[in-house]
Amino acid sequence: MEFQKIISASLLRLRMKSPFFATLALFARFIPTESHHTAATDGKNVYFNPEFLLSLTPAQLDGLLLHEVLHAALLHVPRRGVRDGQLWNFAADIVTNGIIIQQGAFELPAGGLRDEQIEHQSVEEIYEVLLKDVEKYKSLWEGSGNDDLLDTPGDSLGDGEDSLSEARKAALEAHWRHALQQAAVIARTANQGKLPAGIERELGAVTSPQIDWRSYLWRYLVQTPTDFTGFDRRFIGRGLYLETLQGESVMVYIAIDTSGSIDVKELQMFLGEVCGILSSYPHIKCELYYIDVDVYGPYELDANSPFPQPQGGGGTSFVPFFDKVRDRWDGQSQGVCVYLTDGYGEFPGNTPELPTLWVVTSGGLGLEEFPFGETVRLLSV
Repeated sequence: MEFQKIISASLLRLRMKSPFFATLALFARFIPTESHHTAATDGKNVYFNPEFLLSLTPAQLDGLLLHEVLHAALLHVPRRGVRDGQLWNFAADIVTNGIIIQQGAFELPAGGLRDEQIEHQSVEEIYEVLLKDVEKYKSLWEGSGNDDLLDTPGDSLGDGEDSLSEARKAALEAHWRHALQQAAVIARTANQGKLPAGIERELGAVTSPQIDWRSYLWRYLVQTPTDFTGFDRRFIGRGLYLETLQGESVMVYIAIDTSGSIDVKELQMFLGEVCGILSSYPHIKCELYYIDVDVYGPYELDANSPFPQPQGGGGTSFVPFFDKVRDRWDGQSQGVCVYLTDGYGEFPGNTPELPTLWVVTSGGLGLEEFPFGETVRLLSV
């Protein structure tokens, strides 16, 4: 068949341009179909319209096939979960097309989505950015994108329901993690350790499981395994099987960024996360602060406390919070600082004594750019 020769020629060109991408392509099956106008993937197979392929230049053809292979390899189908299908597809296209164009060796068919300001972020982060103004983005890109992420072979995208079985998700993840490992080995051999430009961030999202950031917090709330004396029976009736802590309670100093760069939705998300802390860890002592360039608080909270009215709206400085905590902490008891923010602001010149956990919004400062503490991204699912 003529299309088989076209696909084979494209894979040969791909091998010459990028051993990494060529290796990934070997793990996909390319299947002709009349059901799609261009091309699509169900997470493992790549479906293409033969007539559309014949209309493309060789460089555009290579870019199109690579686009679908990357969607599959980077697990864009199972990673969607219950998110809006079209908006998730937009976010995944932005990431994938950004990676392809950064190589400098491929073209994309007309209408490929680009947003150079955010394409360096993960799909989950870009989705959160798009979610802030859904109608704007959907109208802006109406007709320009191709719904090419399929829940099941041959189907169109769902309406936000997660239709993939857990078994199929696990199979896809195992298949492509193996493929990515093989591709990385070959790329490092061929290119002296260099992976293709733009791929590292998405690889991190694929190879590192997403963990609820509150599970990170638990490590700060205990000292060693020997501090445990078993489950605290006071909370078993509430379904909270928490280990009992001996000694003093842990003081958690929580800062909520209320500067002008934080919108209402993000502020509500921050407050929801604080509720989650208090309900998950009822044994802790908590002081809440609202922070812009000034500090508002402390407000002592427990799981039953009403939230004080947020204050702020100005610029952003992280310094006042850490100065305040330094003055209030006795220097002896266990404590941890949790800062919910977008990360854009003035940092202290010196690392605070207490450990710090930064919980950063999607589209916020890069996690590697925080000068101290541990950083996790706050994402909706």
